[in-house]
Amino acid sequence: MTGPKPLVVVGDVLLDEDIEGIATRLAPDAPAPVVDVTGDRRHPGGAGLAAALAARGGRDVVLVTALGDDPASEAVRRALSGRVGLLELPLHGTLPVKTRVLAGGRPVVRIDRGGGTPGEPDDAVRGALAGAHAVLVADYGRHTAGAVRALLEDVSRHTPVVWDPHPRGEPPVPGARVVTPSAAEAVALCPGSAGTPGTPEISGMSLGAFAERGARLAEHWRAAGVAVTLGDRGVLLTRPGGGTPMLIPAPFRADGDPCGAGDCFAATTVAALADGLLPEEALQRAVAEAAAFVAAGGAGNPGLWHAPAVPGPAPDPAADAFGLAEAVRARGGTVVATGGCFDLVHAGHVGLLESARRIGDCLIVCLNSDASVTRRKGAGRPLTPAADRARVLAALGSVDAVVVFEEDTPEAVLERLRPDVWVKGGDYSVQELPEAEVLRTWGGQAVVLPYLDGRSTTRLARRAARAAAAVRPPPG
Repeated sequence: MTGPKPLVVVGDVLLDEDIEGIATRLAPDAPAPVVDVTGDRRHPGGAGLAAALAARGGRDVVLVTALGDDPASEAVRRALSGRVGLLELPLHGTLPVKTRVLAGGRPVVRIDRGGGTPGEPDDAVRGALAGAHAVLVADYGRHTAGAVRALLEDVSRHTPVVWDPHPRGEPPVPGARVVTPSAAEAVALCPGSAGTPGTPEISGMSLGAFAERGARLAEHWRAAGVAVTLGDRGVLLTRPGGGTPMLIPAPFRADGDPCGAGDCFAATTVAALADGLLPEEALQRAVAEAAAFVAAGGAGNPGLWHAPAVPGPAPDPAADAFGLAEAVRARGGTVVATGGCFDLVHAGHVGLLESARRIGDCLIVCLNSDASVTRRKGAGRPLTPAADRARVLAALGSVDAVVVFEEDTPEAVLERLRPDVWVKGGDYSVQELPEAEVLRTWGGQAVVLPYLDGRSTTRLARRAARAAAAVRPPPG
């Protein structure tokens, strides 16, 4: 296999059909709502949805699944064409079709049809799994994972495997990096909950109960970790042998259709592992993506299927900052900006930023890039990369936006932002600021604010170096 290794998704594809309508009355012959249909849509579900989500951004994804000669299988092939590579197992039967009838956006009834038995994998499937960068098993209890289980057991010895389980499906292969049951699945799959002889029952829906279930499942499956998804509460990561679990909260409460959220979570997790993230980091990314997915309408969001997922130009990371400045000016507000390296954010920085924000209606931080910091501060700096510095700053309540600039001074970015006020700390004077002259060209004002004495990144770095030297063991 040439080129970058693909991410491989293995599992059961369904055809999801949503019939949408409005219900304003009951049927005369039964206490059932009458749904006046306003539209319907069909799209791949199960492993097909997970593969399409994993392929967003142009990632190379191969889907291993069972498809037949029926109309539902043909609809799935058309929808996934150009998005993912398809490697098919023969399907003896018909593809399952899951039909939801929704009234006012809420499900009224679900109708399931079809089903079949997957055949044996061929050499193309064996080659794809052997050369995978990472593998996601999206098990919907339809036996595709079982058909390739022996291959997955070999793969898990050297490749990250994320397993999204199902109570009627295959147990995860030993060595799976992360297993991602939902809360309901964890209850159904936990050996104690299933009444295993000699295993005490676990009752309750508390975090402690799910921590015990997750640790027990991790041991039972011989998995490196089990991440139980708990809806609005986030995700609980547990490991074999117990210990303190990690709770990853949802970034916000997502009010939307949760259908497909588990597929989004699992797909994002395996993609992040393929990118080299640690499981804890991958799960943080996955929780945020799943919340955004639900908020955008879940699997029923038509935007997911409007166009093939092909790479596009990278968005300008500063676009929000410039858009914000224009919006504030348009409504007659005052745009305030400040700048610097912010290598280690300390109390002096926080005080300066809080004071600067009180001057106007928004505060934009102009941040020196890594190369710019190195040129200004010398080898060994920055201590923290620009992406992390920007994230820390953006998390402060006083900061509305961050823009990174590559030059030694921020004049060029200021000419684009055109702030009304440019702020620096008290270790400068206005006469020393080269930005002051630039500000005057559009009527802006440079000001110096008081600075907490004795705080600086350089002093912090020296103090840390002295502390490290003090605890370093003597040579020999």
